[in-house]
Amino acid sequence: MACFSSSSGFQGVDPPAHTIRSHGANVAKHHLLDWLILLILVVLEVILVSVHPFYRYVGKDMMTDLRFPFKDNTVPVWSVPLYAVILPVLIFLIVYIRRRDVYDLHHAVLGLLFSVLITAIITDAIKNGVGRPRPNFFWRCFPDGIEAYDGTGNVICHGKESEIREGHKSFPSGHTSWSFAGLGFLAFYISGKIQAFDGRGHVAKLCLVFLLLLGAALVGVSRVDDYWHHWQDVFAGAIIGLVVSGLCYLQFFPPPYSGNGWGPYAYFKAHEEHHARANATARSAAIVDDVPMEEEQTTPNGDTYFVRTPLHNQTYDQMEMGAR
Repeated sequence: MACFSSSSGFQGVDPPAHTIRSHGANVAKHHLLDWLILLILVVLEVILVSVHPFYRYVGKDMMTDLRFPFKDNTVPVWSVPLYAVILPVLIFLIVYIRRRDVYDLHHAVLGLLFSVLITAIITDAIKNGVGRPRPNFFWRCFPDGIEAYDGTGNVICHGKESEIREGHKSFPSGHTSWSFAGLGFLAFYISGKIQAFDGRGHVAKLCLVFLLLLGAALVGVSRVDDYWHHWQDVFAGAIIGLVVSGLCYLQFFPPPYSGNGWGPYAYFKAHEEHHARANATARSAAIVDDVPMEEEQTTPNGDTYFVRTPLHNQTYDQMEMGAR
């Protein structure tokens, strides 16, 4: 697997047989706490999604920037997990089929899930706390176009409660942050595997990495075009997703520009342990154990007994007797 080799001499096929069947259970058990924390993050995200956002004051003079059409999403909500989670996992599986490295597969999946969930929690927590109205808030609040305000000038909405509630979740963009969390993690992963920063000037490798980031950016652009988000929402979502994905990636993998960027830290640790055991076995096979020998002695009265002699080299004695 030359494409996965590094300048340090490590090869993607060594150590052998570190597969799901042989080492999967041990790797998962070693990271059991991480998986439990992941489940806690899932529960926390469900709670944040169900929490009522802050209803920020929206006056009549603010409606100029909030009167954009209420359109459907160009990128449906259900499609986000497909390209941000399922697609990267499929690529991780393809790499595993080629390399048979359970550490790479496990850590890539775990890092991706942490990236997406941490990003989602940060995004939704800020959404609920800020309560910024979406650009199409007017038509969510007044679907019939008839405006109503209270004595303070704040809106009195008479639209669907679910749409009004969602209308106060503009900042930051969840679609964008999820996209950069998933595709950003995949971009880091791919750049390490193909060694995009090996100093050889292969721009084609960078094009593949940028293609993934461009896909995430276009999702963000669609959110502005659909009038579901202001540009600031998309920009903030992109920063959150990209930063979190980078941090989560570096928890399990060296930086993509590193000579060992093609493999996870755990692989190189297993590599060192594998060679340490191999070297220890080789040394023990080369060293011949010295064993105590016993010599027969006779007392003056004719009794026989045995005493231990100084340590002798057993191999030498055998050679003397013609055994070797």
